[in-house]
Amino acid sequence: MQAKSGIVSRSVSSVSSFRSGSFFAKLLAILSMAVTVVLVDSVNAEAEAANPKYAGIVVDAKTGNVLYSENADRLQYPASLTKMMTLYMTFEALEQGRIRLDTPVPFSAHAAAQAPTKLGVRAGGTITVEQGILGLVTLSANDAATALGEMLGGSEDRFGQMMTAKAHALGMTRTTYRNANGLPNTAQMTTARDQARLGIALRQHFPQYYGYFSTRAFKFGTRTIRSHNRLVGSVRGVDGIKTGYTRAAGFNLVSSVQVDGKSIVSVVLGGTSGPARDAQMRNLIATYLPKASSRGGSSQLIAQAAPAPAMIETPAPVQPQKAAQVARQAVPQQQVAPQQVAKTITAAQPPISAAAADLGLPRKGPLPDARYQVAETEVAYTETSATKSDNPLVAQAMPAPTKVKTTSFKQQAPAAAPAEPDSATVDHVTTASTSAAPASAAPAGWVVQVGVSPSRQMAMDLLEGAKTKGGKALASAKPFAVAYGSGNDQVYRARFGGFDDQRDAVNACKALKKAGIKCWAAAQ
Repeated sequence: MQAKSGIVSRSVSSVSSFRSGSFFAKLLAILSMAVTVVLVDSVNAEAEAANPKYAGIVVDAKTGNVLYSENADRLQYPASLTKMMTLYMTFEALEQGRIRLDTPVPFSAHAAAQAPTKLGVRAGGTITVEQGILGLVTLSANDAATALGEMLGGSEDRFGQMMTAKAHALGMTRTTYRNANGLPNTAQMTTARDQARLGIALRQHFPQYYGYFSTRAFKFGTRTIRSHNRLVGSVRGVDGIKTGYTRAAGFNLVSSVQVDGKSIVSVVLGGTSGPARDAQMRNLIATYLPKASSRGGSSQLIAQAAPAPAMIETPAPVQPQKAAQVARQAVPQQQVAPQQVAKTITAAQPPISAAAADLGLPRKGPLPDARYQVAETEVAYTETSATKSDNPLVAQAMPAPTKVKTTSFKQQAPAAAPAEPDSATVDHVTTASTSAAPASAAPAGWVVQVGVSPSRQMAMDLLEGAKTKGGKALASAKPFAVAYGSGNDQVYRARFGGFDDQRDAVNACKALKKAGIKCWAAAQ
């Protein structure tokens, strides 16, 4: 019995030792994997920061302090970060009651033909607004973004103009949009700083809809669509926002983090790969979240911008009768509960642009072709970061990557609407100081016009950028903005005056054209 007892004891001891060894082996393996992940992330982050296309910024979302920045004001392609503005415009329309979550979104042939990734809805089909939102935040669906843009703007070109105007109203002064999804367009540019501003605005302006950005998967028909954002659910406190990629843009990411009473928005642009981009973002979060304030006022850092123009529906080409029926009645403008059934969508011609008359085009019918309008990126948004701007952040010097910057995002109230003229033929002139003046104050003689903008400030920004490119030919020229039209049709002609004769004006215009800026000269 004693011998047997000893055998049993040794057996139990052996089993216990085996189990203990197995446990420690597993623990060692887990620790080894964790260290490997940390080391890989560290190497990826260092390599990413050395990438010449890289730009990044981290902003304390409570105080507006810029905790880190690297090339934060350099113009870069947004890729699918563009969809953040498409969603901003969609949330705004929802908040104003112009659409509902169950409002049908028609797919035109143009929307259905967008390149992947996409939901794959055929021309003439529809999805709901909510499905469109989910398609954008998870799959980054290009077809759904285009369909939403066409519904809200009447056409994608028109929606691009609306997006750009909204961006500038939010203080994103170096951002220009040309489409709703971010597919390649050389005129569509932004900066890391502007994307941080948009990320904060989305969270602060639409808390009731912001939760969509944390969606990790949703059902679409028989498909389960999973999010491209790998940090949501894997990094503590990350609640969105958006990924993006094109070959020209590189791998982009905007992340929002809220944890332990601290809140930051971080941006990485131009990543060399998805893993490298994500590693750099994790590194930024780990480094700068502890430096964020746990205090701070509850006031919004980004002022609410003026409401977007009324939504326009573009009927699906293959179902004109059905689309016309959907668009019979106007949706009330007050806030409506999202779960209520959508009754109607306002159908109307897009507002006639005074720019059409300004360029000698017919005032009836759709907006003039985009090639007749001066692209603002050709002038105002190709300056260096030293160029002045109405964004209080742009003029600030960039800190070293490891230093804390105390400059804040300041709240910007939307620019006051200009006084409506008594007649559509009355010109209101704004000089470089942006103060209103009577028409008689416009410079006499010949003028050079470089573009037409929807706001006075945008016109002055256009002129400021053009003057830096015009060189000696514009050294003594006087920039001013002339209001044309009234109400929704009002636009601002961006002009240089003070030319004594036609030759001087024409030579100045030639100098601008050599710099890539479209213009024309005329007698005042």
